Amino acid sequence: MTATPVTRAPEGSPAPWVEMSTPRLVRGTASGRTAFSPFVRNLAPGVRLGAWPALVGTGFVIALVVQALLARQLDLPALRLSLLTVVASGLGLLAAKVYYLMTHPKEPRTFAKPGMSVQGFVTATIGTLLIGSPLLGLPLGWVLDATAPGLLFGMAIGRLGCLLGGCCTGRPTTSRWGIWSSDRRLGVRRIPVQLLESSFSALLGTLALLAVVLLSAGSGLVLVATVAAYVLGRQILFPLRSIPRATAHGRSISFVVAGLVLLASLVGSLLA
Repeated sequence: MTATPVTRAPEGSPAPWVEMSTPRLVRGTASGRTAFSPFVRNLAPGVRLGAWPALVGTGFVIALVVQALLARQLDLPALRLSLLTVVASGLGLLAAKVYYLMTHPKEPRTFAKPGMSVQGFVTATIGTLLIGSPLLGLPLGWVLDATAPGLLFGMAIGRLGCLLGGCCTGRPTTSRWGIWSSDRRLGVRRIPVQLLESSFSALLGTLALLAVVLLSAGSGLVLVATVAAYVLGRQILFPLRSIPRATAHGRSISFVVAGLVLLASLVGSLLA
């Protein structure tokens, strides 16, 4: 490839541009190899190609296994529940992409581009369980509570894929607690916000698992409480991210609503 400095040609010239003759701007030449463009666009400094889908897929499998084990312990039809969860997760992935495109209007509107929002996934997945459980004759409260631990464990593993895939990155920092990571453009020491969210999700998943196993939960409030707590945790971590929020008051509203839902679900659990 050769780059030549040009300027607009005088009116009446056959070509719109003419080569410039100046010692400050010289012709440059470079050579390289071509490659398949969808593959090249996914390469970035400090990013492990394929890490995100691999870890998100692993998280889904772990979530499905945990749910099936709890279903057997709670005398739920495990196969029927697993099939419903697979359908719900597929719709959740679609909703995650749509939600991402809606909240990131400057991004190219194509499904081939990376980027998904966990809010869309959780909303669509739980919504599908709410609709599908009665249709399949499954007890809704038990289904929701049996789903809660696996959902949180799956998100904990998926966030590790975000770390290796260069998304949801933290702000650059000079703190010794920072870790080197890439945002697909620049690799620097950053706040490990993905690891913080992953650890928080794993903690919530463990608490949900203990609640389901030890307290014989079946009202659906375990899922409500853990999702509300997860939303609260995300609002606390959002300012640590390198990408600013798209809305001015969305974080405050989410914080208040999630706090009220968490409080109501805890009170409901105590009174049940």
